[in-house]
Amino acid sequence: MADGTGPVPVFCFPPAGAGASFFHAWRAGSPRLRICPVELPGRERRFAEPPHTDLRVLAGQLAGEVAGQVGQVGTVDRVLFFGHSLGAVLAYETVRALAAAGALTGRQAALVVSGSAAPGIPRPYPLSGRPDDAFLAGLRRIVGGDLPALDDPELRELVLPVLRADVLMHESYRPVPGEPLAIPVVCLRGSQDPLVTPDGADRWAAVTTGRFVRHELPGGHMFLVPAWRSVLELIETVDVAEGTKV
Repeated sequence: MADGTGPVPVFCFPPAGAGASFFHAWRAGSPRLRICPVELPGRERRFAEPPHTDLRVLAGQLAGEVAGQVGQVGTVDRVLFFGHSLGAVLAYETVRALAAAGALTGRQAALVVSGSAAPGIPRPYPLSGRPDDAFLAGLRRIVGGDLPALDDPELRELVLPVLRADVLMHESYRPVPGEPLAIPVVCLRGSQDPLVTPDGADRWAAVTTGRFVRHELPGGHMFLVPAWRSVLELIETVDVAEGTKV
């Protein structure tokens, strides 16, 4: 995949409440990929910045930041974008902004979306505005397990506002019609994901004139946590040449 030009950069957008460290283990997972976690406001190194609640505004901001990094990858003419759940639609809107600004000109690109129905499909089990206990119970239902960080009162006080902002941002997101992408789009879905139906995943095909393919992996909404190595293997197989140069 790298064709002797070095590892292919993969800009990774985390799910709700998570930060760049979500992808820490991925950095050593593939010599063929250069994992570039995207830092989001309100967490980790950007903790002092307020979290966003408008996804397209955030995507526009991130597009400017990512464009600078894309320009630093030297002779590598391929670039991938990956996002899970909230990160999937955030990656999509960021790629739209990058393409519109010409920031990907001359490079072959592809988008890998994970754990997300296509833009415009309402999310089931809306959680915004619920009291804390109901909000957390809904999150546990979605992720299919405990949320240890939220069981500690001090950590909960730090994490909950960011989680609430992210969930609100995701649930209130409405895509604006525009030109479709012209790059391959790959959709990954957990076979037992209660949030993403097979039809909802397949409707990502409408966002691009390039090739679309869907893969299913065992597990629920957060299937990529135990299966991250399998996810990286799938990302390695993405052939950006199947799309057009933007």
